[in-house]
Amino acid sequence: KVIVQAGVHFMAETSKILSPDKTVLIPDLKAGCSLAEAITGADVRLIKQRYPGLPVVTYVNTTADVKAETDICCTSANAVQVVEWAAKEWGVDRVILIPDEFLARNVAAQTDIGIIAWKGRCIVHERFTASDIAEMREAYPGAEILAHPECPEEILAASDFAGSTAAMTDYITARKPKQVVLITECSMASNIKGDVPEVNFIGPCNMCPYMKRITLENIRDCLRDMTFEVTVPEDMIERAQMAVQRMIDLPPPAIPARYDLVKARHHVAVELI
Repeated sequence: KVIVQAGVHFMAETSKILSPDKTVLIPDLKAGCSLAEAITGADVRLIKQRYPGLPVVTYVNTTADVKAETDICCTSANAVQVVEWAAKEWGVDRVILIPDEFLARNVAAQTDIGIIAWKGRCIVHERFTASDIAEMREAYPGAEILAHPECPEEILAASDFAGSTAAMTDYITARKPKQVVLITECSMASNIKGDVPEVNFIGPCNMCPYMKRITLENIRDCLRDMTFEVTVPEDMIERAQMAVQRMIDLPPPAIPARYDLVKARHHVAVELI
C-alpha cells in the first residue's frame, strides 16, 4: 500500500505514475535533479509547436509534468532503440530527445536519425573533463575506464567502455578487470563492490548532492511518520502513463546501447533548442 522512494523526486513521481493506487512517500522533498529541473511541461508544449509532427522522446529523469507532454520515455540503456522506434512509428527522419544534451549527442552518434535536443545537463556528469581521463590513464595505465552517456562526447571517446549504469555493471561483473575507473556518480562503485570484491575501483567520481539527501535516518523517519507524500494529478498520471507504458511495452534491446562506439563514428550534428 505504501512505497517509500529512496531516491530523488522524479523517481517518486514515476512510482506514483506506475502505481497510482499506492501512497508514495519520499524521505526528503528537496531531493531534486538538475536534469528534471531543466525543463517543464510548458517548455515541451512550445517545442511541439515549433516542431509539429515530430515525436518527443523523453529521458525518464524528468518530472511527471514533462512525461505527460511526451510521446514515449526512454532510459540511457534503450534510448537508441526508442529513438529509432519513434522515427519509424511516426514516419519521420528526426526525433526530439529531451532534456539531456549529452545523452542526445551520444545517441545521435549511434543512429542515422536526426536529433533535436534540449540544453539540460546532469550536474554530476557534466563536470568530468578529458583531462580527468588523461590523468587517470597516466596514474593507472592498466585501469579500464567506463563512462556514462550523460557525460560529454569527448569523455566517451576517451573511455574504454560507455553505457548505462546497468551496462557498466554487466561489463564489470562479466570481465572482472583488476582496476576500474568509473566516470559517473560515486555511489555506483559502492553498490557493486560486494559482487566483485576482486575489482579495485579508483576515482574520480562526482557525488550527486540530491541523492545524498536520502539517508537511513530520514528513510526511517519517513516510514515511521508517513511524511512527505508525493502526489500527481489524475489527468497528468493518465497522460504520463502512456509515455512510460509505451517504453515498457517495447521489447528490450538485444544488445544494450554501447555508447563507446561513438569513437568509430564521425561527429554528428545535433540541433539544440
